[in-house]
This record gives sequence, C-alpha cells and structure tokens, in this order.
Amino acid sequence: MNPKTPENSKTIQTDIVLPGDTNSLNNLFGGELLARMDKVASIAAIKHSEQIVVTASINNVAFGEPVPNGSILTIEAKVSRAFNTSMEVFIDVWKQNKTHKKKTKVNEAIYTFVAVTKSGKTVKVPTLVPETELEKKRFDAALRRRQLSLVLAGKMKANEATELKAIFD
Repeated sequence: MNPKTPENSKTIQTDIVLPGDTNSLNNLFGGELLARMDKVASIAAIKHSEQIVVTASINNVAFGEPVPNGSILTIEAKVSRAFNTSMEVFIDVWKQNKTHKKKTKVNEAIYTFVAVTKSGKTVKVPTLVPETELEKKRFDAALRRRQLSLVLAGKMKANEATELKAIFD
C-alpha cells in the first residue's frame, strides 16, 4: 500500500443555505451542518482508504458563527492522520455572502472514520505523509488526540500515552 498525502483526500463541497435548512433565527441548523460535514469528511476518508468507511466519532466541533439563510457554505475536508484502520479527518467550514467574495471561517471539526469491508470487518489504510506546515501540525496533534481518546475510553493507560506525557512534563 503506497503512502498518500492529505491533498490526495481533499474534498470540497460548496452549497447554498436555503430556508428549509434553517432554524427559527434563519440560521443553518447545527445538525444540518454536522450532517454536511459528515458527508464531505466521509468522502475524504474514502479517497484516502479506497474502502467503505464508517463514522467512528466526532472528536471536536467548534461552532464559531451563525450561518444565515442565503449564505454560500464551503466545507473542506482532508485526512489529517491515518492509523492502522482508522483515519482522522479535519474539516474547515467557511461562509460567504452571495454578493461578496470574502469568506469567513465559521467552523472546524475533527471526525474519525474506520475503513471496513462489505461484511464490516476492519481493513488497513495507507499511511499519510503530511507536506505543508499546517498538515504537519494537524498530523502531530492527531496522535495526542487519539491517545487522549484511548485513555478516556479506558483502552490505554495514562502512563502509556507518550504524546500526552510530553505535554505535561
């Protein structure tokens, strides 16, 4: 299996926020945004793994600003780190007024996907080689996030979390 770069998995979706997508304040429903991010992130994970993928977790979501009805919404996802059978996908979200070119970042999220066969058995994924400074930063941070998740889930002992120990030493 040949290694891949985050750019190989890059997936971008641009869409408009319509009245049926909004809450009583005429802003995009948070759940609607989560679903859109899940779709874009899953495509990025499929591109990286070339396998069926399932969402394992939503590790972090930061809602920065409301996205009003009529906004142009752009969601970009890239695999930020690949482990044995799982992949962390980092998602950036921007809004844009339909009459202005300026984009404003309104959200970011981190999802984890697992590659599986049609019968649901996990399958190995290619390694990831980050290229840009941002990709390297996200790649390094992904291991800390993974170790923290494993410690919190009771699947790793705190003293085994080498990346976390480095933060607190």
